[in-house]
Amino acid sequence: MIGICLLLFGCGNSKNEKNQTDATKEIEKSGKLVVGLDDTFAPMSYRDNKGEIVGFDVDLAKEVGKKLNLKIDFQAIDWAMKETELNAGNIDLIWNGYTITPERKSKVAFSDAYLENSQSIIVLKKSEIQTKKELAGKVVAAQQASSAVDAVSKKELATFKNKELIEFPSNNDVFNDLESKRSDAIVVDEVLARYYTKLKGADTYRTLEDTFGKEEYGVGLRKNDKKLKMKLNEALKELKSDGTYDKIYKKWFAE
Repeated sequence: MIGICLLLFGCGNSKNEKNQTDATKEIEKSGKLVVGLDDTFAPMSYRDNKGEIVGFDVDLAKEVGKKLNLKIDFQAIDWAMKETELNAGNIDLIWNGYTITPERKSKVAFSDAYLENSQSIIVLKKSEIQTKKELAGKVVAAQQASSAVDAVSKKELATFKNKELIEFPSNNDVFNDLESKRSDAIVVDEVLARYYTKLKGADTYRTLEDTFGKEEYGVGLRKNDKKLKMKLNEALKELKSDGTYDKIYKKWFAE
């Protein structure tokens, strides 16, 4: 543990202690950072044909690890439990297209924003839906505990069928529900929408011009890990200034 390991109580459970004080020294001593992510969120982080976790956030995290001289361990988690996993000490960072929102700021600390995004509305190519207003009376779905859920206002939600947003554990489930025509439309991150459209072809999906708002991605940390936050921000700035960020961006987002 950091500094003196309280002798009166012994060293205790290191996972629980991580949330009690700045765990940066402990992390540096272990030589690794545990990154929690959703392994179905392409192209930010997902499993390739070999079952390996790849993606934009994965490559970026690895480069930050090099800057910090730390090994990055990627751990797939239940996205609905991400803040709980972080604050319990099971992971050290939430790094997976994690949108910065006021509600999340009450639970975690955020790095500087590193990527812009928006909440896109996706329908099947032949759908008659053309605008956000036309979602009235329709079945709309999204991933549970995602920023898509937060982006839909109560007023907008009240217009959906049964006045609800259908929620699924993974983004794969969300897209499958749309393809099966159980949902009329889905709300997902723009980066994910672009990836699936490219993967399935423009003849499968159509993205509406309307969105549920713009947002920014950041890395989530425990609020006590102030030194880690400072070092993480410095590393991200260096990657942008030395051209590494642009190379990773081009790899994953080139049209």
